[in-house]
Amino acid sequence: MKFAKPVLAASFGLLSIFAVNAHADALADIQKAGVVKIAVPQDFAPFGSVNADLQLQGLDIDVAKLIVQKMGVKVQLVPVASANRIAYLQTHKADLVISTLGKNAEREKVIDFSQAYAPYNNSVFGVASIKVSSAADLANKTVGVARGTFQDIQLTDTAPKSTTIKRYEDNNAMISAYVSGQVQLVGTGDFVAYALGEKAPDNKPVLKYIINESSCSVGLNKGEAALLAKVNDVITAAKKSGEINTIVKKWLNVPLPQKMATTFQ
Repeated sequence: MKFAKPVLAASFGLLSIFAVNAHADALADIQKAGVVKIAVPQDFAPFGSVNADLQLQGLDIDVAKLIVQKMGVKVQLVPVASANRIAYLQTHKADLVISTLGKNAEREKVIDFSQAYAPYNNSVFGVASIKVSSAADLANKTVGVARGTFQDIQLTDTAPKSTTIKRYEDNNAMISAYVSGQVQLVGTGDFVAYALGEKAPDNKPVLKYIINESSCSVGLNKGEAALLAKVNDVITAAKKSGEINTIVKKWLNVPLPQKMATTFQ
């Protein structure tokens, strides 16, 4: 019995060492493997979609490729939906998430974020005949969102209790619901809504009100200081060189906002 405490102490000491060693450095692992897995959108033009050649394209795809090029490794693009992009990160199916990911307090509890790389306003759009100018005007109305998106979270918090929020599994399902008339109001990103107008030319969505001004950041697991620093260094350099601005103008038809272009954290 007199040896029990030292043995237990030694055992716990070994376990502590194993626990420390078990925590891998994500950047070191990426560099060793020579490839980084990046979760990207596939149903959220112009940020990410599939072209006629079945290749991923969009703002987030270009940013992902830019970051990988500067890191000097190969890229494995992992298509995700809004609802599962953080889960892919946490289960290590992806090393980074570049998928119109907005920063908020709840998400910051579970993952870390890079500096912003693109603007992204969240708004309510709908048919011209429906009068809505604030969250209060959504009372007794139905609004569609893609499940798990920033708009879903924001409208859940701000819409009156009498509002019906219809949650679709992804943006394609939400867009189809609007085009077919299943919903007449949607909460989504501005540029997605404008693109939606091309699919519903006789029922183009009209901006009702801006839920909030937001931005896109790269998401990564907590505790990965080296990887976060590397991603931020790449984005900072790409802002200063104008490469990020070129990508934003290509896909959004607007320049990178001046405040965002000169903010490096």
